[in-house]
Amino acid sequence: MTTIHDALHDAFSKSYAEARQKFLAAVAQAGLQVESHIHPEKGRDGEELAMDVVREGPANAKHVLLVSSACHGVEGYCGSGVQIDALSSAEWHKAVAQSGVAVVYVHALNPHGFSHVRRVTQENVDLNRNFHDFSQPLPDNTAYKEVQHLLLPDQWPPNEANQQETMAYIAQHGMPKLQAAVSQGQHHDPKGLFFGGQGPTWSNQTIRKVLRQHGGQAQKFAWIDLHTGLGPSGVGERIYAGDNDAQAIARARQWWGNITSIYDGTSSSAFLTGLMWMSVKDECPQAEHTGIALEYGTLPMNDMLMALRADHWLHLHPEASDELKKSIKAQIFKAFYTDTDEWRTQIITQAREAMAQALQGLT
Repeated sequence: MTTIHDALHDAFSKSYAEARQKFLAAVAQAGLQVESHIHPEKGRDGEELAMDVVREGPANAKHVLLVSSACHGVEGYCGSGVQIDALSSAEWHKAVAQSGVAVVYVHALNPHGFSHVRRVTQENVDLNRNFHDFSQPLPDNTAYKEVQHLLLPDQWPPNEANQQETMAYIAQHGMPKLQAAVSQGQHHDPKGLFFGGQGPTWSNQTIRKVLRQHGGQAQKFAWIDLHTGLGPSGVGERIYAGDNDAQAIARARQWWGNITSIYDGTSSSAFLTGLMWMSVKDECPQAEHTGIALEYGTLPMNDMLMALRADHWLHLHPEASDELKKSIKAQIFKAFYTDTDEWRTQIITQAREAMAQALQGLT
């Protein structure tokens, strides 16, 4: 098996193009086939973008584990490393073969955000707030409307007045209230933060196809979705990812141990709607679904929000100076990826464990 030390340097990348190249090379090395869903736009450096899907294990397997990266594009710098590490591990391939489980790797759910070092899709949509029935009225986030004027000021960095008003809001309501107001998602302002969309995005439609194809015949379906940005640095919080179903939550706890949940307030995430894994019920209704978001911490919440606000401001202000552009892009990268061996070691160690536990749970 590749040692952790090798994985730290071989599995992680500094650009989407490099990550995709490494992923495809690891797939070829493992003797597997890739199915590439080509994105309609090009990447930051003019490169091809794709949601790359690889299946390992029997075509007719009744138990399927899906491991996905880059739901929030920039978080793919971490998730891609986990997938490449797994694909490069003889020990992992042996465990998969012995289990009879099919493992499906979805590299870059949101390749646009991954390439452009943004959290959102090309439609400016937070993919993990986009899975609604759009024929029904969408949730109305009134708390977001209260703070909307503070989030994206005319100038960046924000002036003294904006900072004071923001601090006053936090002093009065607390940071969790601001986090919830902003991150819960909103559907009224297409140019705003955490926009959940007014229709399904390209990534939404594409992952649904993948679910039908690879999970449509499954009896048991597990999903580990890799994320970064919430909680203490390097700690992989296992957030239950599925319906508010007591049986499924109990099963997830049995597999993975200490599971937090947005349904009981134990998670570092706010309560959210329009979540991606809700699509399993639509596309694989026959399958027993057990899932987690593996959420690795990076920076404190305030730094995270500032980085997201800055990046969003930059998107709305393409006339910004090159110097400011560069510093904002470095800030958003750092908010979702900690460029140290210590952090990468924590990522790989915890991901290997969670994936092994999922295999065991499915068998």
